[in-house]
Amino acid sequence: MRVRFGREACSVARALEILGDWWTLLVVREAFLGTRRYADFEAALGISKNILARRLAHLTRHGVLARVDAGVHGTRYEYELTAKGKDLVTLVTALRQWGDRWIFGPGREPLLVLDRRTRRPIPPVRILGEDGRPLRAADMQLLVRASRSAPPRRPRRTRRRASSR
Repeated sequence: MRVRFGREACSVARALEILGDWWTLLVVREAFLGTRRYADFEAALGISKNILARRLAHLTRHGVLARVDAGVHGTRYEYELTAKGKDLVTLVTALRQWGDRWIFGPGREPLLVLDRRTRRPIPPVRILGEDGRPLRAADMQLLVRASRSAPPRRPRRTRRRASSR
């Protein structure tokens, strides 16, 4: 049985309610690559018609894609990323870069993404502090809020392993 996260007070859980399966993210990836027509999504992904129809409807219902009338010969629809969908570029890029590093390895990336201005590969996605310097996970502090009206609370502390020197 699938667990639903629609009422969770967690941005990750709620985002996964919209994006949390591989077909959904692959549809979004294809939209970033310029795919717009149903048949083109189907051909590029090798996905069954019923799964593709459900994923496109789901992404449209959640405002990630918009169904637009292409109207060439009668009514024909295409799908395009909305502002909400385009905002996923960082997530998709970070996921692709993680796969390039840990699955394919340097120099074996299946897709190179270039900066249009410089024609050079884009740098790795990083989290930057207010001062513009990169942050590591250890540099971050998390404050969990149970609800908007509740004051922030500190997350449970986990025991750190003693480093072996």
